[in-house]
Amino acid sequence: MPESFVVTIEPLGRQVVCREDQPILDACLRAGVWLPHSCTHGTCATCKCDIVDGDVDHGEASTFALMEFERDEGKLLTCCATPRSDVTIEADIDVDEDIEMHSVEDFVGTLVSLDEVARDTVRLVVELDRDMAFNAGQYMKFTVPAAADGSAGSVDRTWSIASPPSQPRTLEFHVRKVPGGRGTDGWVFRTLAVGDQIPMSGPYGRFVLHTGQDNHTIMVAGGTGLAPIKSMLRHGLENGSYEGEMTLYQGGRSREWLYDVDVFRRLAAEYDQFTYRPCLSEETAEDVAASGDDPDAYAYGMVTDVLAADHASLSGCKGYLCGPPLMVEAALKTLMSKRLFPRDIYREEFFNEGDKAGGVNSPLIKR
Repeated sequence: MPESFVVTIEPLGRQVVCREDQPILDACLRAGVWLPHSCTHGTCATCKCDIVDGDVDHGEASTFALMEFERDEGKLLTCCATPRSDVTIEADIDVDEDIEMHSVEDFVGTLVSLDEVARDTVRLVVELDRDMAFNAGQYMKFTVPAAADGSAGSVDRTWSIASPPSQPRTLEFHVRKVPGGRGTDGWVFRTLAVGDQIPMSGPYGRFVLHTGQDNHTIMVAGGTGLAPIKSMLRHGLENGSYEGEMTLYQGGRSREWLYDVDVFRRLAAEYDQFTYRPCLSEETAEDVAASGDDPDAYAYGMVTDVLAADHASLSGCKGYLCGPPLMVEAALKTLMSKRLFPRDIYREEFFNEGDKAGGVNSPLIKR
């Protein structure tokens, strides 16, 4: 049996029991103690904390997210670090009073459907063994089986929930293929089949819709960064939980990379408060017209350029950004150039395992 230790979280003064083979973040979230986190695999550095007392194993934290001198100074990533003694950590905890955080639990999901929705992109629908409460924008952790690619041992991969909290048992996910990726290329796109049962845990993440606000919300999504945004939009519109205007900018190189366009067009037709702007960066209006599609149904150019051209100022708005790190960084700069303050911008980058060796990490906003 693995040995267990007591982790004390300051400034809360809370204590949780954590196994020596269990990440400190996991123990805290399961005990209902919220700590800042995003990627949960040692890449983004959102969960970086100070070690006040005790010893830890830093695990698979990347040297980019947690540099050697930071380890020497007594910092850790709670998503990777496991205790080697009783430990006291100090975290930068800033909990929003209008958001109810739900404890992480284990579930067994059954794959109901797997459909291609865009180039190298599939939609998974998973039925959980029981209902799960979550906030719009959160994500789940999937256990990828060892037999998927012949590798030894299972690994975890995380994907955002695209369905709204009003569907607590049937969850939707969007997954893009990563060449050579064990979770995607080696499992989802190769051996995963309808009827398969999947060990899962969640919900995770703090990139969620703040329903207590009524500002004009500007949402920018790239690739499968659309998933949490879709959950937020459906929750805000269909449940009447968000009173302000909502505008979605969805970016793709061409129409074959975009998906759920019809879904958002129907929402825009049904709800006056919602505006939808699908943007094509490499396909022109002439290309669209030549195919028989309506060229006026799209905007053209980088999603950030379309956003900038649409608004002289975004003062008083709220921003939600999700997708590849470079896109999120560009959108962040665009929103700030339009007088949107960092405190009013929420974002989540989609990292993969290849980003552990180095990636994009902006000091402008705490995630």
